[in-house]
Amino acid sequence: MSSRYSEAETERFYDEEDAIYRSFWDAEGSLHWGYFDETTDGDFMRASARLDEVMAAKGGIDTSSHVLDLGCGNGNTSLWLAKTYGCRVTGIDLSSVRVNNAREMAAREAEKVQRLLRFEHGSATDLPFDDGEFTHVWSQATIYHVPDKETALQESRRVLKLGGLLVLDDLLKPMPVVSEQSRQYVYDRLLFDTPFSFTGYQDYLKEIGFTIVEAEDLSGYLRQSYQHLGSKARHHARGELEEKLTALNFAYGKMVEAVERDELGWGLYIAQAS
Repeated sequence: MSSRYSEAETERFYDEEDAIYRSFWDAEGSLHWGYFDETTDGDFMRASARLDEVMAAKGGIDTSSHVLDLGCGNGNTSLWLAKTYGCRVTGIDLSSVRVNNAREMAAREAEKVQRLLRFEHGSATDLPFDDGEFTHVWSQATIYHVPDKETALQESRRVLKLGGLLVLDDLLKPMPVVSEQSRQYVYDRLLFDTPFSFTGYQDYLKEIGFTIVEAEDLSGYLRQSYQHLGSKARHHARGELEEKLTALNFAYGKMVEAVERDELGWGLYIAQAS
């Protein structure tokens, strides 16, 4: 299933919205959802950091890893992986604004960290890397934005070594038909659609040569994340961004409702190239 939205539209969306998201979500530009457990005490930013920790642990990342950060955004997670685990990380993103942000951030690091990092501008559907180049493909909140998700996942399999791990989270559509409200405030607003439910995602990964190591439905955490994000947007809604942040607060409320109606979901997958 290919989305009716184009990669050019997605690139433009994130180039234009990056500054807005930084104004209330995370000033450092690490823009993903939260994994709420007993260590986070309900704190959204801690839960966002916890997602990184959980994914890295489940993926078994260490100094020997060569990680492709697919949809690296502003490079925060790539940098965290390199500094925390001493692994090589190559980030790629469709947004030239975010790739430039990532390169500028890396340039401020010590030389030993810089040597572990590189960032490329490009598409997940046509990765400029050799077959079997990476031990891990890491992707947070990215594949749902790719119009041709099947090709992006096939490319992820291609660039992984045999036995390498795909470590990703992604938005899901639990049912094939959603309400007009969810269509407007979730799918159309974020310029995406997806054929994948929680189990459907696993089925497709197995079809293209992966073995599912672990799968976790995080939809409840997605609901919590958007509750927190709505509150943050509302708190920061003043000045020249007041109108946009007020609108985001409203849209996030609709996203919470979509999760509650089982019209939007979130899944975490660890899959091995077999």
